[in-house]
Amino acid sequence: MIGVEELLPVSEEIGGLSAPLEEGPAKMRVKDLDLHYGSFHALKNVSLTFPKNEVTALIGPSGCGKSTLLKTLNRMNDLVEGCRIDGTIELDGENAYTDIGVNDLRRRVGMVFQQPNPFPMSIYDNIAFGPRTHGVKGKEELDAIVEQSLRDAAIWEEVKDRLKESALGLSGGQQQRLCIARALAVRPEVLLLDESTSALDPISTAKIEELVGELASKYTVIMVTHNMLQAIRISTKTAFFLLGEMVEAGDTDALFTHPKDSRTADYVSGRFG
Repeated sequence: MIGVEELLPVSEEIGGLSAPLEEGPAKMRVKDLDLHYGSFHALKNVSLTFPKNEVTALIGPSGCGKSTLLKTLNRMNDLVEGCRIDGTIELDGENAYTDIGVNDLRRRVGMVFQQPNPFPMSIYDNIAFGPRTHGVKGKEELDAIVEQSLRDAAIWEEVKDRLKESALGLSGGQQQRLCIARALAVRPEVLLLDESTSALDPISTAKIEELVGELASKYTVIMVTHNMLQAIRISTKTAFFLLGEMVEAGDTDALFTHPKDSRTADYVSGRFG
């Protein structure tokens, strides 16, 4: 396996041609975003575009703001006391905080967390929970949604004969794919993945990486990862964060091989982080 340090030409002058994250139609856009938790300035003047039907990776050391940004995209930070947000977040050109209701936003922008968190109910009811909440009651329609969501999450063949069994009986990797299926069941347009493979074994991680690549044909995927090789394998765009600042963003290959900023070069070559 190629190490990240091998991807960065050591002798090359820093200041390459990392393209801005502005190519293709924008699905979501962040403009001049500042976020405070009380007196702590967690995100500092972040501007970033997420292209439609592409995988964008957010990388950087722990505490740099990447998960904070991810949660801001579907207003999860609304639940945090003392959180103050300035700037603009847009979904298809609409302001996500003023033009779109929070429930509608969270339906359109789904999220999968670091630790698998299936509900303590059957596999079927885990997937049907969201559609039922949004008014789907018919058994035939629910059956179709459950099957299609599990197929989209590449787990249908493993669970199709166990739909009435508890989701808690699945393996960790299966639980995480179930959580992805649960997010897909309400037909979101954007899928947020917050370190969604960090708690999994290598085989489960590989399955989810393959799945993410397939999902990008239907959804816009934005993922936080500490694993730089994972970002290289499955993302088309990457943004590097440090101390609440978005340092650099661009095509993944360009950012890793020809970073503009010396801080990016130090991080992707393993000199810190």
